[in-house]
Amino acid sequence: MKNKQTVADDAAEMIPSESHEEQENEAPSKAKRSKPEDAGGEESVYHPVKLSRSDLYKPPSAEELNQLKEAESLFHCSLLKMQMEELLKEVALSERKKQQIDSFIQTVTKLIQTVPESPEVEVSDLSWLSSEVKVPFLLVPKATKGKFHMVPPASVDLIGSYPLGTCTKPRIRVDLAVTIPADVLHPKDVVNQRYPRKRALYLAGLAQYLTSSSEIGTMRYSCLHGNRLRPVLLLTPPGKDSSSFTVNVHACPPPGFFKPSRFHPQKNNIRTEWYTGLQNSQSEGTEPPTPHYNSSVLGDLLPRPHLQFLSAVGSQCSAFADGVALLKVWLRQRELDQGTGCFNGFLASMLLAYLLNSRRISNSMTAYQLLRNSLNFLASTDLTVNGISLAKDPDSSAPSMEEFHNVFQVVFVDPSGHLNMCADMTACTYKQLQHEASVSMQFWDNPTVDGFHSLLMTPKPMIRTSDHVFQLCELVKLQSSCKKLDLLSELMDHSGNYVHTALPFILALLQQGLGQRISLLTHSLSPDPEWSVESEAPKHKAQPPLCFGLLLKPELAASVLERGPPADSPKSAEFRQLWGSRSELRRFQDGAITEAVLWDGKSMCQKRLVPRQIITHLLQLHADIPESAIRYVGALLDDVIKTGSEVPSTGEEESLLVVQSYDDLSRKLWRLEGLPLSITAVQGAHPALRYTQVFPPVPLKMDYSFFDKEKTSRSLVPKEGKPCPAYITPITVICHMEGSGKWPHDRLAIRHIRTAFHIRMGELLKKHHNYTCKPCPTHLDVWKDGLVFRIQVAYHREPQVLRESVNAEGLLVVRDNEEAQALEMATNHKPILTSTLHGLQQEHPCFGAVCRLAKRWLGAQLFSEDITEDTADLLVASLFLQPAPFTSPGSPQVGFLRFLHLLASFDWRNNPLIVNLNNQLAVSDYTEIKNDFMASRESLPVMFIATPKEMKQSMWTKKGPTVQMLQRVVMVAAESLKLLEHQLMDSNQTQDVRVVMRPPLDAYDVLIQLNPKQVPLLVQAVDPPHCHLQQGRHRRQCSPDWRGPACRGLQPCDPLLGRAQRSFWGPGPLLL
Repeated sequence: MKNKQTVADDAAEMIPSESHEEQENEAPSKAKRSKPEDAGGEESVYHPVKLSRSDLYKPPSAEELNQLKEAESLFHCSLLKMQMEELLKEVALSERKKQQIDSFIQTVTKLIQTVPESPEVEVSDLSWLSSEVKVPFLLVPKATKGKFHMVPPASVDLIGSYPLGTCTKPRIRVDLAVTIPADVLHPKDVVNQRYPRKRALYLAGLAQYLTSSSEIGTMRYSCLHGNRLRPVLLLTPPGKDSSSFTVNVHACPPPGFFKPSRFHPQKNNIRTEWYTGLQNSQSEGTEPPTPHYNSSVLGDLLPRPHLQFLSAVGSQCSAFADGVALLKVWLRQRELDQGTGCFNGFLASMLLAYLLNSRRISNSMTAYQLLRNSLNFLASTDLTVNGISLAKDPDSSAPSMEEFHNVFQVVFVDPSGHLNMCADMTACTYKQLQHEASVSMQFWDNPTVDGFHSLLMTPKPMIRTSDHVFQLCELVKLQSSCKKLDLLSELMDHSGNYVHTALPFILALLQQGLGQRISLLTHSLSPDPEWSVESEAPKHKAQPPLCFGLLLKPELAASVLERGPPADSPKSAEFRQLWGSRSELRRFQDGAITEAVLWDGKSMCQKRLVPRQIITHLLQLHADIPESAIRYVGALLDDVIKTGSEVPSTGEEESLLVVQSYDDLSRKLWRLEGLPLSITAVQGAHPALRYTQVFPPVPLKMDYSFFDKEKTSRSLVPKEGKPCPAYITPITVICHMEGSGKWPHDRLAIRHIRTAFHIRMGELLKKHHNYTCKPCPTHLDVWKDGLVFRIQVAYHREPQVLRESVNAEGLLVVRDNEEAQALEMATNHKPILTSTLHGLQQEHPCFGAVCRLAKRWLGAQLFSEDITEDTADLLVASLFLQPAPFTSPGSPQVGFLRFLHLLASFDWRNNPLIVNLNNQLAVSDYTEIKNDFMASRESLPVMFIATPKEMKQSMWTKKGPTVQMLQRVVMVAAESLKLLEHQLMDSNQTQDVRVVMRPPLDAYDVLIQLNPKQVPLLVQAVDPPHCHLQQGRHRRQCSPDWRGPACRGLQPCDPLLGRAQRSFWGPGPLLL
């Protein structure tokens, strides 16, 4: 398995001679490293530095003491400090890259300054443009007033993150502002899209001129943060560097050309008559305001002042650029830094500037402190209610904060006091930003969490973050939504972009309808479109589907009842208006008569999809979006563990029946009288009792025509000509007996005593409860409610007896052995694990379903022999107990995706997986586990899982997986995750989630085909046969009072598989 390197290199590692020479220049007092002469071109051999005794024990300098103190006070450990430093080096631009960028910028600037002039024409006249270059603008309406001609720009300036020093890899974008000369524009061009169209025409003119230059690589159009009113020209250098960075060319008006007061949020700059083409009697004063259009145009006036402001602030704080870089990395991992309404690097810089100006952070803080304080501010400040402003002394024409809040959902005002920099951001996006910042702060303050890796190195795509995801696939349907919601004014304000117009209203509708069922509603940010300069601007419907994510509240999300206000309440009309025909009056047990909505759902898997019913109903009723246009991907994976034909189920109901039957049996065992010793504990030790059995046992009623009666053992034997009987799962129950001096100290005698207990217990259960029992030397099988419970009597000292032996000299020797370990595992550790995970299921209702999906995948991919059921359950438990950087899974699907990600990305070679069951481990225990792990790594299992009961040996993974099998598990998990996420999010893909459950067979040399009639669990196959075999059972459910013998645990494949493994033992699995 490939070892993952830590971010910080080992301090004792030898360094090359070049860096050594630099160190010598900086610290001449250090001894020189001896270096032999090169011989025959061979590599040089370095020797350790020889230090004198005085240098070796030299006290640390003041600077070193400050660094140590800083690492101790700011970071959980010095490793985090080194990781931050290495990350900053990784995302910073190299000097070589800066030289390439500077050279290309000079070339582009010279070319742009020599653009030829063109004759003056009407704005709608495009005859001066060649047919090979299109205008990057949707000309709707097609005509508008104004004249345009092409002339060289007044100036070409660098703006944005590159001159500020906050430009980071891997997405290197350099912004270039091209000033349109004043004689091209008119002061009234702000009206009716005249200025945005002239801006687009100017970019088209530049593109037409640059197409003939060999010094330009590729040219494409895009839009600034998805805003169609602000197109940009993308230029890349020619040759091999074409993909290394991109220059964004922005066309801007001359400074001060338009008065900022003209763009007040309450003013109108798009006339209804011009936009609709219909006669309108409204005067300019009664026209609806166009705040989003106004902010789009105003944004072009301020890039240079913004750069000057940020440069002045950054020059006072030495860590400003690094703080912005860390914040940009954090945003990028959460997919919040790109697209329409994103929190981009510009806003991150402005946020740090605000915190510095308001003295919430000081100029002497480190980059790590800047990041922490920024996240803390975001987590605690709601800009949807109380906006913030960078303007110290705005002029009298600047809007007030209240005026900004009246038209925008999120408010963050720039230094001029006129521009809301978050004009395009929705309240849901900011709530997501707040949520992510709050979660990050919780994990960063937790010393048991690797905050650096979780919060800065782990990506959080929507499909792996949200519990449920759905998509609006046919965006053109939003046109009818705008019509039904009467959004003409808003549509004018967004210049015809019906997607961005309808989105805030759809979000508000869903937020109101889902209410307390969700803790967070998120949506995807429309990506910045890119297209060739030879193509027309793409239509609004051409963008990818709009995705929505739901973070569910498990205790409320699956409720089928939506209870409304009393019938005589004034709010009842509002409730009926929201839910339409689904609302009806209902009388409840407390006598109240209220409005209510009852959703469909009998089984748990159906109830989990109640949010889907709510969403489709509300969008159809209020937004005219049909159900066919909605693609809900919240529970597509349920199919692989679903059973039942009439009422589909994913195992919750069957598991509950098993647990209820076990609880009843446990009570009856406690009350048994007539046993020589009393019972001290009754514990379940089967996955079905912790809700994690892939297919939980179901009550069966046997068809005796499939069996012959064997007289000697009084058992039923399957007939030779019939199919193999149905598999009956024995449910293991451990029954501990009290300690007594009557227990023998001989292993064989103890077994005989246990057998006697099995016989006596069976007699008592038959006598008092009329249960059919089958005692055996190792267990007692009890038939109850159509289920088989396998009771095993346990004596707490038996493992110790198995470890004791007498040597040839007659001395007592205590030595651990596999038999004692296996008995202790079966009678002690497994029951404790079962009860602990049962409690975790009560806290997280979807825990069991995630375990069933995970073990379904492991079994289907032939990994269940290497990663046992107990190991799989612990792996899933870690996702709920330590979910960083996520919250605990709220649906089976997202839990399974994170399970695959855990297998594929965890550094099994260098880190232990610590599962803090019942929150019993302290911070010191984590440190102890990690230290012991590193000290004994070579002798420990390749997959190490530590729990509060076993912190040193990882008893759950002692027998597997091997290094080779773990490598294969990691590889298959990574491919399954990639394929599954792509399939779930891409509506054009074939929707067959079972593909990740089908193992690749090309790696096997021999395939053994089994007779389907002799496979009792064939119905549980990933691709079950269409024909159904009658396997010795009645199809109807057994009655509760049914009693009768049956074949327990009969699986004909197991002996064949065991024999084959013993004969051809090797590192790989056998496929049957």
